[in-house]
Amino acid sequence: MRSIDVSEAIDQGPFGRFQWMVVALCGALLIVDGYDVFVAGTVLPTLIAEWGLTKPQAGALQAWALFGMMFGALILGPLADRIGRKKGVAISFVLFTSATVMTGFANSPEQFKIFRFIAGLGCGGLMPNAVALMNEYAPKRLRGTMVALMFSGYSVGGMVAAGLGIGLIPSFGWQPMFFIAAVPLLLLPLVLWKLPESLGFLIRQGKQDEAKRIFAKVSGTPLGTEDRLVFSEAKGSSASVAELFRHGRTLRTLMLWVSFFCCLLLVYLLSSWLPKVLQEAGYAERASLLSLFSLNFGGMAGAIAGGWMGDRFGLPKVVVGFFAAAAVSIALIGFNPAAGLLFLLVFVAGATTIGTQILLYASVAQLYNLSVRGAGLGWASGVGRIGAIVGPTFGGVLLARELPLGQNFVIFAIPAVISALAMLVFALSNGRARDAAQLAPA
Repeated sequence: MRSIDVSEAIDQGPFGRFQWMVVALCGALLIVDGYDVFVAGTVLPTLIAEWGLTKPQAGALQAWALFGMMFGALILGPLADRIGRKKGVAISFVLFTSATVMTGFANSPEQFKIFRFIAGLGCGGLMPNAVALMNEYAPKRLRGTMVALMFSGYSVGGMVAAGLGIGLIPSFGWQPMFFIAAVPLLLLPLVLWKLPESLGFLIRQGKQDEAKRIFAKVSGTPLGTEDRLVFSEAKGSSASVAELFRHGRTLRTLMLWVSFFCCLLLVYLLSSWLPKVLQEAGYAERASLLSLFSLNFGGMAGAIAGGWMGDRFGLPKVVVGFFAAAAVSIALIGFNPAAGLLFLLVFVAGATTIGTQILLYASVAQLYNLSVRGAGLGWASGVGRIGAIVGPTFGGVLLARELPLGQNFVIFAIPAVISALAMLVFALSNGRARDAAQLAPA
């Protein structure tokens, strides 16, 4: 009997057609996810006017979806370690698309909050499962790039939301922006048919025949009846939160959580309030919505460029540099620049906040082994969602104080500074752990 280590074979093997299909499917799912997240920012100025909301009330309205995302990440991430990534993705997708459609029928802030909370549950569960699945099928040398390429779909969804908002909201109101989410439900049969299950999960479940069929597609090599697949990370750890703090990972886990909290605070603060703040600063409505487009376009470019750089120079170093650039670009937006420079600064801010979000997910996926990877991604994402909840609410309270524009954006930049420092500590701790592992006796 020949034993084949699936993890090692994929790490050292080619990146072929089957893996490109996984990238495309997960990327398509994240387009819908990104649309759902950013559509709320496009309709916020309209809701404030139509329902007579104060800025703190509007910030709280945004927070309900983010509460859902936090619980979705904490529940559906670890759950997928037990039921499989494919089921986790399908449950998440159905939840957020269905609830987003129903949001369009809301005729009060209370109904809006309920539907957004349910949609958030699905959005929060999809991201960690898609990242974990892509991380497993990508060779190690290309892992950061492929995960980032997949994640660029999230930013494409944000750009679609901004583009449709420019065309639809002035003529048809905010409701059609949510009805459009019915269209992606047509993707679900394709996802269930084509999206593969985690090989590590199948092996742990003893489903060798199904695992062999998928591995043959990945490797291009047919397997015999005597061949047996094994997964080098499939044993020895429980999928509990306590496991995330074992094996010398305590400091790195905490620093990643700090970075996730601050990064998602920034992402949702900017996506929720940037159009409204720029309108009040004197920019036209069209220009303010275009800034949301620039933010997401930057996020897509930053994710792809950051993943490529991370594979070559190390993810922690790249993340530290990105957060430093985020702090500078966000602070400079507050100096009320001309439109061209404004869009450039917003582009950089998007690249180094939305784009850095996926680099953090990739960092988590690389830190933990398979048996706790879903839990690691789910808890990091869940802590990040707390920051996401704080972001819009904090923005509403801060803007209600009517501080000068420049002062607002300097305050907005502070979480990026904290994230840069946290990831610097993470990088130093990671380097010490790597050196210790190399010096340890075989």
